[in-house]
Amino acid sequence: ETCSERKLTMAYKPSKSPALKLWKQLGGTSIGRWLVSKIICFVAPYFSTIKPVFTVLEPGHTELTFKKRRAVQNHIKSVHAIAMCNAAELAGGTCLDVSLHGDFRWIPVGMEVKYLKIAKTDLKAICKIDNYDWEEPQDVIMPVGVFDSSGDEVFHADIRMRISPKRG
Repeated sequence: ETCSERKLTMAYKPSKSPALKLWKQLGGTSIGRWLVSKIICFVAPYFSTIKPVFTVLEPGHTELTFKKRRAVQNHIKSVHAIAMCNAAELAGGTCLDVSLHGDFRWIPVGMEVKYLKIAKTDLKAICKIDNYDWEEPQDVIMPVGVFDSSGDEVFHADIRMRISPKRG
């Protein structure tokens, strides 16, 4: 065993995320995806305001959709900016949660957002990261794009997440 192989073995600690475990059990069907989404929103109730449905949930990649409906619209009948912030935080936080190994916890500490286009359709939030083998406490940026039904990015968020050790 070489030094680099030993480091890789020591660094790799798979996620112990309950959401990921649930997804692996139920995420293969539309009813299962809906149920996992409901359970995640039960744990963090504010996210249920957008009625999200996860479509992808794996380390380094999370996608969810939510419908344009009256409850998430603003006065000009487009999707409200805060509804998109809500979707972005859910996508980014869940992506980090299923990517992070069990010795760490996380919390959002900041969000920089860009409103790129009026959101007039149902939306999809996507968070995708390539490197998620964090070995020490740090702040990381989780990028989240929100796309309309034409595939145009209407909103972008860079969410600063603080990773810290779990307490005993």
